[in-house]
Amino acid sequence: MSFDHIHPPWTPQILPIHSQRDQTEPMTFEILTALADRAALFTALRQDQLAAATDALGEHRWDADLAAGTFTFTAETDPSRTLVATPHLVASIAPGPRSLMWSWALPQGDRTGVTDDLRAYGEQHGITELTTGEVAFPDDIGDDVDDWISRLAHTVAGAAVEITGLSPYYSAPAGGARAVLLLDAPIEPLTVAAAVAALPRILSGTAMRDPRASVWDLARLAGWTMEWTDDAFSGALVSDSTGTATFRFDEQARISGVEGRIGGA
Repeated sequence: MSFDHIHPPWTPQILPIHSQRDQTEPMTFEILTALADRAALFTALRQDQLAAATDALGEHRWDADLAAGTFTFTAETDPSRTLVATPHLVASIAPGPRSLMWSWALPQGDRTGVTDDLRAYGEQHGITELTTGEVAFPDDIGDDVDDWISRLAHTVAGAAVEITGLSPYYSAPAGGARAVLLLDAPIEPLTVAAAVAALPRILSGTAMRDPRASVWDLARLAGWTMEWTDDAFSGALVSDSTGTATFRFDEQARISGVEGRIGGA
């Protein structure tokens, strides 16, 4: 079923055009926040899968070699136990210059084409935050710059997941800045059955401004089929080969419950 035909009739405020903005002025990252919000549920579930995979190693460290194209999690007690992913550098966020630089603008940035997709998306939709190589912080970020950068890193990563479909992601300190990477990791694809098992703990910690759009996007990014249960969009039925799940929404469009049936669509 085409997702173009099952998208709700409302239009989430995600892609206003900012092509006329002076590209030298600080930006608020509001567009990236909206993109990340749409992918919030899928992103949270994929991060949960990454956490489970790395937790299985016990105490571990990570090492990145962008030139070799490896990002390795290694168990401290047994170096032979590893989880090796292919990293795609998305951006570097630095407190010194108080700016974000997209990987495509960095001399040693990602050359796999992933961040080119971000820039192309920005050009297509007139999103200046994605087409400006170095984006200055807004003036009102508060006194705790490190905390603000950490939150921005998660926003940037979520927006990158939304645009590219690649996940999970990792955010890590690198040379006085914070690097944001998408990982092509040996983690099972997200299934309905896996999501149903994880959602009880995921939902309480995942903020979504438009839960119905996030559920729709979850199905799209995970490759599931989906249909609305009625014309009022009070529920969404998702399915794949592992089972089905129905998301229920209350009068404020919040997720009020999830009912799952595992063992076949």
